[in-house]
Amino acid sequence: MSKDNKSVNLIKNLIRSNIRQYGMFIALFVIMIIFNILTEGTFLRPRNLTNLYLQTGYIAVLAVGMVLVIIAGHIDLSVGSVAAFTGAIAGILQVKMGLPTVPTILITLSVGMLIGAWQGFWIAYKKVPAFIVSLASMLIFRGAVIGITKGQTIGPFDENFNNISVGYLKDILHIDGVHMLSVIIGIISVVLYIVLEFNKRKKRIKYKFEILPVGLFIIQLVLVSALIMSFILSMALYQGIPYTVIIVVGLVLLYTFITTKTTIGRHIYAVGGNIEAARLSGINTAKTLFTVFVSMGTLAALSGIVYSARLNSAAPSAGNLFELDAIAASFIGGASASGGIGSVFGAIIGALVMASINNGMSLMNLDISYQYIIKGLVLLLAVWFDISTRNKSK
Repeated sequence: MSKDNKSVNLIKNLIRSNIRQYGMFIALFVIMIIFNILTEGTFLRPRNLTNLYLQTGYIAVLAVGMVLVIIAGHIDLSVGSVAAFTGAIAGILQVKMGLPTVPTILITLSVGMLIGAWQGFWIAYKKVPAFIVSLASMLIFRGAVIGITKGQTIGPFDENFNNISVGYLKDILHIDGVHMLSVIIGIISVVLYIVLEFNKRKKRIKYKFEILPVGLFIIQLVLVSALIMSFILSMALYQGIPYTVIIVVGLVLLYTFITTKTTIGRHIYAVGGNIEAARLSGINTAKTLFTVFVSMGTLAALSGIVYSARLNSAAPSAGNLFELDAIAASFIGGASASGGIGSVFGAIIGALVMASINNGMSLMNLDISYQYIIKGLVLLLAVWFDISTRNKSK
């Protein structure tokens, strides 16, 4: 086979194996362009994009945990109620009991971890279907949040707590119109990405794995670097990088490492792909599932903290339909409805898609009834796309 044919086949295989990831990027780009046209340029302004990232924050946190649950072959319908309940816990601890921000966050996260452990116990060790356990938890904690708040909003929070969602990195250089620390962080991120990609390429060459042709490799570096800088500049031209974005990026890096470089990460994919085969190969499937739901509970609590900090209050109605956005973000981001497939980064892109739809429709003052219909259709199409691409790959 000629060198040109090998390159063409490599590109075809690359597209075929990453069709979900490419699909979500294309979808996000098209959605942003459409809404920018419909809003006469308002959508892509730095101020609105920064607001979009802040709106994405609490859903992105949930999506990170939810994609692991889906990869493991399950679903969690309780995350919205758990986020509302833990947000109310944070409100009681800080507003009514006067606890400082750090102890409030630690206790709230611990409550979320315990809730995740409780659900994980029933699912992993008592073999109750996750759908039933999480549905029961959704009702239990929705009732609990109404009970502990007595149906009233709790707030305002301490300024430090509030800054979790509305605060920005302080600049080191003061230049009008540009947040220079954000620009510097963007440049460092691009350099790190390029160095990591070159090291990855060297390793693949060393072990005689297939690699992209030099031309395509350079195009990839340029495109991804441009995306990183565009993302950073959209914030640098407003007020800089919000703390919420730092939290989400930190979670993405941590959970990407866990899912791709650790034993527990490989076990989660194995359990979701074929739980019986995983059990026969010596994997402790119960422990793996238990860990996944503990993680989900903790991240639901973090989402509750981020959302409450954004509103500067804890409301009994908080968390409504959060589970829809988190599940939709995971599926749009490439997770498979049958388990065993998905990525943390993909879930974040999916969360951006959902947030872009919400933000764009709000800018257009679209009736709330149409917003629900459109979001439902997006979820349906995402699952259909997953099923159709899997069938074609077979």
